Amino acid sequence: MSKNQLSGAQILLKALNDQGVDVIFGYPGGAVLPIYDELFKQNKIKHILVRQEGGAVHAAEGYARSTGKVGVVLVTSGPGATNAVTGLLDAMMDSIPLVCICGQVPTHLIGNDAFQEADTTGITRPCTKHNYLAKDIDILARQIHEAFLVAKSGRPGPVVIDLPKDVMMAQGDYISSAKVIHKSYRPQIKGDISKIEEAVKVIAGAKKPIIYAGGGVINSGPQASQLLNQLVQMTDFPCTLTLMGLGALPASDKHFLGMLGMHGTYEANMAMHDCDVMLCVGARFDDRVTGRTDAFSPNSTKIHIDIDPSSINKTINVDIGIVGDVGHVLEDMIKVWKSGQNRCDEKSIKSWWKTINKWRERKSLSYDKDATVIKPQYAIERLYELSKKHNEVYITTEVGQHQMWAAQHFHFEHPNRWMTSGGLGTMGYGLPAAIGVQLAHPKALVVDIAGEASILMNMQEMSTLVQHNLPVKVFILNNECMGMVKQWQELLHGGRCAESYMQALPDFVKLAEAYGGVGLRATKKEQLDSVIGEMIASDRPVIADIAVDPKENCFPMIPSGAAHNEILFSAADKLGAEVSEDGMVMV
Repeated sequence: MSKNQLSGAQILLKALNDQGVDVIFGYPGGAVLPIYDELFKQNKIKHILVRQEGGAVHAAEGYARSTGKVGVVLVTSGPGATNAVTGLLDAMMDSIPLVCICGQVPTHLIGNDAFQEADTTGITRPCTKHNYLAKDIDILARQIHEAFLVAKSGRPGPVVIDLPKDVMMAQGDYISSAKVIHKSYRPQIKGDISKIEEAVKVIAGAKKPIIYAGGGVINSGPQASQLLNQLVQMTDFPCTLTLMGLGALPASDKHFLGMLGMHGTYEANMAMHDCDVMLCVGARFDDRVTGRTDAFSPNSTKIHIDIDPSSINKTINVDIGIVGDVGHVLEDMIKVWKSGQNRCDEKSIKSWWKTINKWRERKSLSYDKDATVIKPQYAIERLYELSKKHNEVYITTEVGQHQMWAAQHFHFEHPNRWMTSGGLGTMGYGLPAAIGVQLAHPKALVVDIAGEASILMNMQEMSTLVQHNLPVKVFILNNECMGMVKQWQELLHGGRCAESYMQALPDFVKLAEAYGGVGLRATKKEQLDSVIGEMIASDRPVIADIAVDPKENCFPMIPSGAAHNEILFSAADKLGAEVSEDGMVMV
């Protein structure tokens, strides 16, 4: 045995340092105690003790999404690993780069139903980009470095390292990250230039174009958002963003049509339906965006840029598919445009904008601003206006109506400022995600826009905020029901609101105080600005309980399975189609 050899736990810590990791979100247990012993001996990596492993993964997601770095999670074997599964799938769906280190029973006990044993690699295989069962100390360092490479390159995602306790304690040699090159994983970064040239030719001939951009623009890095902005200004094309793409183009830009999809704006959805050329940049044609696939943008020539080859033609067949990092492809697309004699049909584009502006006049996000009760849209608008005074503002959300209202009425000028669970729609995401964001941006204002139902899913993480002195603000739109569930029950299930009303809710002011935070409440419109101001000014964790109109629903809305031009503006609107028992529109 070489005197320079390290234990598996030491190799892990050295590899994390090599990868530039500065914070880990975790929860200890028997199978990972050797790692925690090594964490105790050093001070380069900060460990954030959460209150449940699911919270650790969401916190790492918030950290990763707001920084562009890889989030790191440390959990023990068995229930520690299984508690992390929801967060891993959430990160997989939303392309968030994570490395999750799971303890495992010693290798000789694997398969024997040992105490706190679970088949972690088997369980996590469908919900991770890749996973490792680390049985060999001699290749442990290589596997760790590979995990970071896989997590952050190509289409980002979560990677699991299942680490048996005996491997943590075994002795082996360390390999630096500089010496590790993955044998087979080679994501395509540069796009096919001939396809880019073909795409530019199609774009130049467009009469009713639209640019549809998603989270891939943000994942590619800040330059991709700048290039998207450049392309939009250069072409004068309208642009819509997905839920995950908000901030990729400034919300104040005149070309921005608002969010697309189920709760998107009328103008964005109608422009998508009627366009003749659609350029999709870093989005995956999610069902909440496409609705009825046979009626999705029916008369357009479709161009799709995505780093994930499996996303091309997966849901919507396109005419030109370009595989590559959207930042690189947009850069080449702009170069090709400038190098040729490409000019848009200005007369047609002006006419297209006239049509779009008529749709804008519909003011699809309007609501009753004269109501005496607090409308949830009004609460979001006041939060937005009063938070603009702060230099840095980051928003996380839970999942439900409040999430959609936040997407509609809180306006993002920069990428990486909006953290929400898009693909999986995980209730309980927002509070722990805000922990990760606040750790990464200690001087920023971090607000979790929540519902009273969803916040209870991971309320225990208030304790984490207090322990680590993280002044996260929780802004609850309290309508005393599972709002989105109730909305669907009212619209699609004859108003039979089965189990969607919240009874025996806690006193959120007292609950905040019980955890050691600040509790505030607004029940009248005239109290709202004062409560928001006090919340923002506090240097402690705050829960602001905002009593909003329980009758308000989130519109506009395209029912699941409907086309973009089958949009509802109120509960009084008719679906125009038969609705099945599962809530899908039958054509």
